[in-house]
Amino acid sequence: MKKIRLKLIGLTFSQVQAGAYAVILAEKSGQRRVSIIIGTPEAQAIAIYLDKLKPPRPLTHDLFVSFMDMMNVRLKEVHIYRYDDGVFFSNLIFSEKDKEFYLDSRISDAIALALRTGAMITIDEKVMMKTAVTLENTDYFEELEDLEDKQEEDLEQMKIGDLQQALEEAVETEDYERASYLRDIINGKKK
Repeated sequence: MKKIRLKLIGLTFSQVQAGAYAVILAEKSGQRRVSIIIGTPEAQAIAIYLDKLKPPRPLTHDLFVSFMDMMNVRLKEVHIYRYDDGVFFSNLIFSEKDKEFYLDSRISDAIALALRTGAMITIDEKVMMKTAVTLENTDYFEELEDLEDKQEEDLEQMKIGDLQQALEEAVETEDYERASYLRDIINGKKK
């Protein structure tokens, strides 16, 4: 079984399933991408970590990482080993001293834990071949970056009061990714 290392390159609204999100993983050295549909709570857990937001109380994934630390257990790897009927299957691979053990996990939880612990994310070659798309042309990403740059310029032209209102709306709708982005723009304008 050949394993391919992956990296998280994005979290976005799902174009396939309303009310869901997609985690985009890319092979570390290559053009293949895997899109994994996850639910809103899991997407929020990932977004909160990516945006470096500190909730007032530990989230479930943070609590689990604290427990691992107390027990001297390390999450070495998240391995995506199967794909059936639209569902990815993954194992958490832990190490404790010289022992290694596996735990079955939903992929969304596994990714949230991998991000918090620095564990590598891998996928079985057969699963990669079955689920990945290959990007031979990076124009799409360049166009997406250009669009994001334009949106960023538009937000930076807004007044602090309008940005503050947009931030409050983002928090109310639990769009933490946007809230973090707006907070950074507001802080930059205050300086």
